[in-house]
Amino acid sequence: MINRRYLGTLALGLALLASAPGYAQQKSEIAISRQPGILYFPTHVIEKQQLIEKHAAKLGLANVTVKWMDFANGGAQQDALISGNVDIINTGTGPMLLLWDRTKGGIKGIVASSAGPLVFVSRDPKIKTLNDLAAGDKIAVPTVRVSTQAILLQIAASQMFGPDQWNRFDTMTVQMGHPDGVIAMNNASHEVKNHFAAPPFQYYELGKVEGAHAVTTSAEILGSPLSQGQFFTSTKFADANPKIIQAVRAAAEEAKAYIETNTREAVEIYREITKDKTPTDEILAILKQPGMMDWNLYPQGTMKFAQHLHRIGTLKTMPASWKDYYLPIAHDLPGN
Repeated sequence: MINRRYLGTLALGLALLASAPGYAQQKSEIAISRQPGILYFPTHVIEKQQLIEKHAAKLGLANVTVKWMDFANGGAQQDALISGNVDIINTGTGPMLLLWDRTKGGIKGIVASSAGPLVFVSRDPKIKTLNDLAAGDKIAVPTVRVSTQAILLQIAASQMFGPDQWNRFDTMTVQMGHPDGVIAMNNASHEVKNHFAAPPFQYYELGKVEGAHAVTTSAEILGSPLSQGQFFTSTKFADANPKIIQAVRAAAEEAKAYIETNTREAVEIYREITKDKTPTDEILAILKQPGMMDWNLYPQGTMKFAQHLHRIGTLKTMPASWKDYYLPIAHDLPGN
């Protein structure tokens, strides 16, 4: 279910986590990673306005600095977290659940930050539904088998063909960061004609790639919104740095409010930080699409993911509720 390279890296990282003595003192420099795309919009506002530093100072930590790092996919982020190269990462539900399970609760969520829809885009005229996919078709996903998109395809296969056919689409997936997926979709001769994309990349493809059309969405597959971005960290870091954890939640709350009330200004921040050349008005139009302004801090749809992963054996432990894999800082929020 998980590729050999991933298992090897994960096993080494978990061994390091298990043997590490923990953080001896409150850290002053924090490393946080994210992926490309507007799903991580709140993190760009947090970075530009130095909101974690601001709220840490309010809590008595005057000299905190945050180093932001961008990774092409969630797999690379997980490697960085378990090896200790970053302290906090922001990525999808699937990776968080996998690390929570394999560390026996040593990795947990802080708060969610986005639940914008993922869209399966195809430029192949024969593919109108997932049922039209056949041997030889290629689907770009951020990380094969373990990314949110890959797991959504497993859930869809279970629904369409029966629970024992959950991995039917796995052999069709190709690992590509979203920018590379867009490049492939724009190349008429490229073998990848399908991309399970995250915002804003799906909208770029639907608007600019000849023949591109939406096949399905994360919300259609799951039957509800799904948290696509959340901050998570090791419990060792959280225990040693409780004020940083508080500052992350406060920063996420302030970023959400800022995006909602100053959307155009927030888009300019996004364009500055990411170097995205897309015109502001075009991004604002994207944000008007259904579900695209969901920056809620509470987890959504995560237990449905957990149930699927436990049923197929990927999760050895079935959580009783989402609070099992989120830190207490979030437990006053609604969630599912």
